[in-house]
Amino acid sequence: MPLMSIISCKIMQDEIIWILENDSSIDEIIIVESENVQEFVEKLNKVNLQYKILSLEDILSLPEIKSDCRKYTVLIHLMELGLHRSPKELKIKVYETISTIAPFSSGILLFYGLCGNVLGDVEKDFEQCSISCPVRILKDKDHRIVDDCIGATVGGVQNYLSRLKSVSDAGTYLFTPMGSKSWRELIQLDKLNSDPAKALKLMKKTHEMIGYKRVAKINTGLEYTENFDDSVREFADLFDFEILEFDDGNQEIFEDCYYELKAEIEDK
Repeated sequence: MPLMSIISCKIMQDEIIWILENDSSIDEIIIVESENVQEFVEKLNKVNLQYKILSLEDILSLPEIKSDCRKYTVLIHLMELGLHRSPKELKIKVYETISTIAPFSSGILLFYGLCGNVLGDVEKDFEQCSISCPVRILKDKDHRIVDDCIGATVGGVQNYLSRLKSVSDAGTYLFTPMGSKSWRELIQLDKLNSDPAKALKLMKKTHEMIGYKRVAKINTGLEYTENFDDSVREFADLFDFEILEFDDGNQEIFEDCYYELKAEIEDK
């Protein structure tokens, strides 16, 4: 059986866990060791999923990774959330990671979207360089690459545009459960100012200047990330934002793309 590798922004870890929980054919889960996996591992423990954590060096040295055709293995490589602050750096790191894990992968699925329009050519780029496995990225039913994690969560490009249009009268943060937990890490308030209070004050002024007034919860139906309501409320209270709530989050794109690649690599 094949080995599928999933390279993902850590903000989509809940969707990965949902897939791992719901595919009973998975024989083995391997997590690439990094500073990004602690929260992910804690969630896996809570749902009683078995896994191994290995460094890339250890994985590369395991002969059974390449030769044991009796197992279907899913390998998870969670990338640093902060890469989104520099789309150019994000592309470099994602491409480097693909090149590193391709030799022992039957297929690679990116839990990413366009992300600043830097990953739109990733499938074509790796087809042209003739790596040993197919590389796929999240796409909707119209075969369009999703814009980002929110675009994937709400069902694709058209639905995302409709959602953005519905809140276009004022700047609005759109939060999935993991988004509500990760905004400080993404923004890195400590780098805005060494004084946290001053950093928040600066961020508030920025919101006022560009017209941000709301935060919207995107309910995904997943409960791996706890205290979603509290996290959104805390964010709203910090910046005096109104809270909206949308129930159109789902796992359709993640599921479809996963099973499409699984079928592709099993047919090889």
